[in-house]
Amino acid sequence: MNLAAKETGEVAAEAFMLGRLAVVPDLSGALYLPDERTLVVADLHLEKGSAYAARGVLLPPYDSAATLRLLGAAILRYQPARVIALGDSFHDRGAEARIDESCLASLRASQAGRDWLWISGNHDPMISAAMGGTVTGELDLRGVMLRHEPSPAGALPEIAGHLHPAAKIRMRGRALRRRCFAISPSRCVMPAMGAYAGGLNVRDIAFRPLFSLGFCAHLLGDGRLFRIDPRLLLPD
Repeated sequence: MNLAAKETGEVAAEAFMLGRLAVVPDLSGALYLPDERTLVVADLHLEKGSAYAARGVLLPPYDSAATLRLLGAAILRYQPARVIALGDSFHDRGAEARIDESCLASLRASQAGRDWLWISGNHDPMISAAMGGTVTGELDLRGVMLRHEPSPAGALPEIAGHLHPAAKIRMRGRALRRRCFAISPSRCVMPAMGAYAGGLNVRDIAFRPLFSLGFCAHLLGDGRLFRIDPRLLLPD
């Protein structure tokens, strides 16, 4: 373990069991389910940049392409038979009309030869057939619920997105804030994969009802994932 790891209590992230599902967190922010040959991603927020531009907030218009490249690399790495996108895949209802042909081609290349499931989110309650794949509200996979928004009252283990978890730690005297997985024995809240999606600190009150018995943050670091000692997580 290097000096930085000693300072923060970091250890390499590993595969874990969530209910009856073996789950492997990936540096891209995706989650691989090896027994199901399934890759799960959350909160792509495609065309967020163009949505902001339409309101006069000019951002570089490359977020969809960057997000789809990251997604495509994860698909190439794992070669899944199925991809499940956990909602807010499109930033708003007009995203499908704004996405350009090169991004559509990238999406279709990622979908080719595998099942593709869109789970609807609050930003994209309707996804048209033109985007490929099939659409559902949630999915029960071996007794683990896959849905967009985590449910504190859920009786089953779950994998969800929506909150865009991020962790803040102090390393070498400086604060570091990165996207992360928030994981407990019964729940995984996934980081947003979207280039412009941002993140909510896992110390925010929104996470408290989901993790009353505690959790670990698996931080997306430089070149690897790190499991962070919960005592070292800082508020914003």
